[in-house]
Amino acid sequence: MQAYAFDYPAAEPVARRAHVGVVGSGDLEVLLEPSPDGRAHVAIRTSVDGFDQVWRNVLDRFFTRYRGAASIEINDFGATPGMVMLRLEQADEETRP
Repeated sequence: MQAYAFDYPAAEPVARRAHVGVVGSGDLEVLLEPSPDGRAHVAIRTSVDGFDQVWRNVLDRFFTRYRGAASIEINDFGATPGMVMLRLEQADEETRP
C-alpha cells in the first residue's frame, strides 16, 4: 500500500461534501470536503506501488482547471489515470450548487 499527499493553491471555497466511486478492482473512490485553510489538499492511498509521478501528473492537470479549496481523499484499487480524472470531475460536479 502506497500513500501520497499533495497540496495546491485554491481560489474558491467548496460548498459541500461529495463522495463518488467505490474501492474495487480497477476503480477508486473520491471523498471531497471543504478545506479548513483555503488550500487544496489531496491524500491518496493506493494498492499500486511506484506511480507517484503519474499521480502528480494527473493531479497537476486537474488543478490547472479546478480552483476549489478542498480536502480530497482518494482510495485507489488500480484505476487508470482516465478513471482518476473522471472521478475527480464527478466529485467537483457534486459540490456545485
